[in-house]
Amino acid sequence: MASVTSATSAGAGELTARLRGFREVQRLAYDCAEAVAAQLKPGVTERAAARMQREWLRERGVRDWFHLPFAWFGDRTAFVNFRIPLQFFPTNRELEPGMAFILDMAPVHNGFTADIGYSGCLGLNPVHDRLLADLEAHRELILREVRERRPLREIYEDVDRLMVRQGYANRHRAYPFGVIAHKIDRVRQRRWSPTLFGFGTQSLKGLASDALHGHRDGWSPLWSPYTFSDHPPQPGLWAVEPHLGFRGTGAKFEEILVVTDSKDPQESAFWLDDDLPHVRRWQEEKAA
Repeated sequence: MASVTSATSAGAGELTARLRGFREVQRLAYDCAEAVAAQLKPGVTERAAARMQREWLRERGVRDWFHLPFAWFGDRTAFVNFRIPLQFFPTNRELEPGMAFILDMAPVHNGFTADIGYSGCLGLNPVHDRLLADLEAHRELILREVRERRPLREIYEDVDRLMVRQGYANRHRAYPFGVIAHKIDRVRQRRWSPTLFGFGTQSLKGLASDALHGHRDGWSPLWSPYTFSDHPPQPGLWAVEPHLGFRGTGAKFEEILVVTDSKDPQESAFWLDDDLPHVRRWQEEKAA
């Protein structure tokens, strides 16, 4: 990660070629989410929405994945009664008017990885709108405390406390290991890119390698509420996804946070891209 640890933020200087590659695939994934969201209508199933994401990205050259696309509709956006990992996979749940949805995909393109989450709703849904608006405070809190080099476990707990103050439930705790984020990196391109339980095997190997090296050095590539995340932010790229839930409705964003070894607070951590749908929405709401 040498080129990442010495990189500067977009506001302080030009992104390195390496970071540009990650930003391009992240924008590609968000373009996919917006394109698919625009095609959703009553009666479309989660499986169909996931297939639409796969096909859209494959038409644009994606051949490998950190994980295959997911889609969740209605109370499944809040992971209601989720108990086992298989419940995360798309189902035949049909989209209905006023229903919230989340599209989640993690493509690998030209060896660069992104993992994004896009929240929307089919028509009017005031609860969803409020959830999405209140996520802005979490994006600000996470960046501020990462720059302060707070232990990841403490930041996780502060996100929890903010959710409680807002009146919401923490739904990223339902993910495996309760993670709010995980590290991502380059993936070696191969002609054949198999998946295992929905995850690309090349990406899983990279995550396992990080876990092994991190265990030796006292850090983890998984950002969780457990003791193995009781360490300062590790330089690299993190896919961060705070996920709020309220009475059967969930909303989240997921995007890349860059952590460096710079002593300058502004350059020690920054969001890879501020030109994303949820950020533009917040800016437009403030302008209005």
